[in-house]
Amino acid sequence: MSEIQWEEPFCGEGNSCFRMGVDEVGNAYIAVRGQEDRFVMDTRDALRTMILDIKAGKADHLLQ
Repeated sequence: MSEIQWEEPFCGEGNSCFRMGVDEVGNAYIAVRGQEDRFVMDTRDALRTMILDIKAGKADHLLQ
């Protein structure tokens, strides 16, 4: 397994902090801060699509 380069955490209210990371072979990772050994992994393209879709409002219904 390749080494994950984690970004600084993105934190909301309370303790809801998430980290995103990438490796040198094109994978992207999302984990809860402090639990980086338990992550969701997909391609960088999949992460890019998810971020763009969230920014476009496609997940707003989850916030209601």
